[in-house]
Amino acid sequence: MRHPVDVHVGRRIRYRRWMIGMTQQQLGERIGIKFQQVQKYETGMNRVSASRLWDIANALEVPVSFFFEGAAEGAGESMPAGAPDDPLADREALELIRSYYAIPEEQRRRLFELARVLSAAA
Repeated sequence: MRHPVDVHVGRRIRYRRWMIGMTQQQLGERIGIKFQQVQKYETGMNRVSASRLWDIANALEVPVSFFFEGAAEGAGESMPAGAPDDPLADREALELIRSYYAIPEEQRRRLFELARVLSAAA
C-alpha cells in the first residue's frame, strides 16, 4: 500500500512538472533516470529518496519544501492516485491552470472574477 505522503509528494512533482511544461522524459534526463521511474514517483508507487528529491527540486526549480506543502492536512488519510477530488489528477485541469497563469495579471483577475460568478450561479 502506498503511503499518503509518498502519493502527495508524487502529485506535487507532477503538478510542478506540468506547470513548467516539462515531460517525464525531460525530467528523467535532467536527473539521470528513465521516465518510467518518474512515473512511479508521480503515482507514489516508489518512494523518492532525499537525494533524488533534491535533484528533482533543482530540475524543477523549486525548494524541496514545495513537495510537502499541504501534506499535513492529509497525512493520515488515504489518498488514492486519480481520486476524483484531486484536480491535479486531471490533465485538462492542469492545462487550464498553466493557461491561466500565462494570461497577463489584470486579465487573469477579471477571468477569476468571472469564474467565481459563474460557479456561484451553477
